[in-house]
Amino acid sequence: MKFLDECKIYVRSGNGGGGAVSFRREKYIEYGGPDGGDGGKGGDVWIEAVEGLNTLIDYRYHQHFKAETGVHGMGRNRHGHNGEDAVLRVPVGTQVFAEDKETLLVDLQTAGTRVRLLKGGNGGFGNTHFKGPINQAPRHANPGQDGEELWIWLRLKLIADVGLVGLPNAGKSTFLAAASAAKPKIADYPFTTLAPNLGMVDLSEGERFILADIPGLIEGASEGAGLGVRFLGHVERTATLIHLVDGTQDDIVEAWRTVRRELEAYGEELGDKTEILALSKVDALDPETRKAKVAELKKASKAKVRQVSGVSGEGVTELLREAFALVRERKGEAAAEIAAQEAPDAGGWTP
Repeated sequence: MKFLDECKIYVRSGNGGGGAVSFRREKYIEYGGPDGGDGGKGGDVWIEAVEGLNTLIDYRYHQHFKAETGVHGMGRNRHGHNGEDAVLRVPVGTQVFAEDKETLLVDLQTAGTRVRLLKGGNGGFGNTHFKGPINQAPRHANPGQDGEELWIWLRLKLIADVGLVGLPNAGKSTFLAAASAAKPKIADYPFTTLAPNLGMVDLSEGERFILADIPGLIEGASEGAGLGVRFLGHVERTATLIHLVDGTQDDIVEAWRTVRRELEAYGEELGDKTEILALSKVDALDPETRKAKVAELKKASKAKVRQVSGVSGEGVTELLREAFALVRERKGEAAAEIAAQEAPDAGGWTP
């Protein structure tokens, strides 16, 4: 299945049905009077986040969505049927932007969230509504209201707890395969990963989180170079980033600085996220070279440098447990913030 994380679609709510102009005509009924029914309401346009989807590919070839028009009113005071709603089902993490691609309309971060994008037009009144002592035989009714229309952009940002970043061929896909049951494409050439991959890390019964691997970053990625800039949005929601630096390359410090510059230039608080720095592919280094490169990277970054190998599994579990601790800490802070918002004002009156 192809991966699609952005698309433009057209949505329109249904028109309301028109009211009816009708008069009662029955045998032996001397005075009939108006009996035109109201039109039905037009259908609404809803968007809903559902589980089980991880791409917007369904909207690649079907780009126009229209709710049903309400049925017109009929005689004998019969009300027209309401139009059927149009429901767009999208993956969790989808954002809805206006046509300018900047105005955020909806952010669907939890499964089951359902938001009405457009309201259907109301049905028109039949001539029964206009009868009175002065006008006892009204011969007009209201037409239904028109529906609303809108062009919108859908942009998917995958819901992941931890993100993997690094230069192309830094060993991210190998690390993801070693850490989870995911099976990303692995090869010995750059840009093996062309779309984000998700993996569920299962350390123990109570230690589970989602790890995201995005295409490698290159210099100028924040300005559109390479593939990484397009997919950086998928790690915006993560609690922490695991930055892998290929230990087999010559200038590991410049490799680390290149990725850091692009993260900070991209914005969206990516540069401020907690970073776990790790030297990868250490199984291919002799002890002296490994020690020298760890010291060199530690001096430049002024941070602790972990040593991992997706091939041999060295350091993988320890690194994942460290990442999970940060995920748990962030979730605890989020839960405390929600509880504080829902708690009653401490200074107010309580029974």
